[in-house]
Amino acid sequence: MNGGELRVALLQLRGAGYDRGESLERGSAACRRAAAEGADIALFPEMWSTGYAFPDDDLDRWRRQALDRHDPWVAAHAGLAKELGMAIAVTYLERTDDGPRNTLTLFDRRGREALTYAKVHTCDFDLPEQALTPGAGFPVTRLETRSGPVDVGAMICFDREFPEAARLLALGGAELILVPNACELEENRLGQVRARAFENMTAVAVANYAAPQENGHSTVVDPIAFDADGRGRDTRVFEAAEAESVCVVRLDLGALRAWREREVWGMRCRRPGVYGALAGDDGAAAG
Repeated sequence: MNGGELRVALLQLRGAGYDRGESLERGSAACRRAAAEGADIALFPEMWSTGYAFPDDDLDRWRRQALDRHDPWVAAHAGLAKELGMAIAVTYLERTDDGPRNTLTLFDRRGREALTYAKVHTCDFDLPEQALTPGAGFPVTRLETRSGPVDVGAMICFDREFPEAARLLALGGAELILVPNACELEENRLGQVRARAFENMTAVAVANYAAPQENGHSTVVDPIAFDADGRGRDTRVFEAAEAESVCVVRLDLGALRAWREREVWGMRCRRPGVYGALAGDDGAAAG
């Protein structure tokens, strides 16, 4: 694939709670701003349909916020993607026969569903995520953009705590991992994002809620750890401040792909034959 410049818009917003009319209006305005700035992909924070809210710890009320994948609120983002000629990764509490899921659907620039991913590593230590049905895999899609095709996958917030998630996406060919977020992005988590990018030779884009709901710091990182002279470089392509913002970040796909072709990280030197313990479920590695 030829290289080019991919523009990713991080929609660092404050949530609208359960007011889906407001979330649609404000989210649509943010997408329009991103498209006006030339974005190829717009990424919402985690579970935008509810603002990742859980008022009064009312689990029944929270469950009632779940939307069918073809709900008009979700479909409106497909229509917006087609209108703007820009891919949109929208996030929502999804209604399924097996229970609610924490879901991202990526619509391509023609408004077609390119990928739907449900959070695998749900936060089972806390309500309301204890009530979520986890996803069952890490799909990757080839997304057509104005810069040409890009292989894209997704993780959602807590998923990035697990190196296996990003590695599976890398094994699936992902060049860009989209990460909707809803927690404080402090130094350790930001370092974690950089590690996932470096070790898998992928770009990672994270969209977080703005302060005071969370602390912003939405970020895009690439895996290119050294410059042309062999000196270490800061792999953060961009990091936002805390306030609401629509941040359109440029990724050099040509440089990313050249790095993946010539360097030794990622898939090249793996020894999967000795990784058997990683597939176990007892929480202990073999001694």
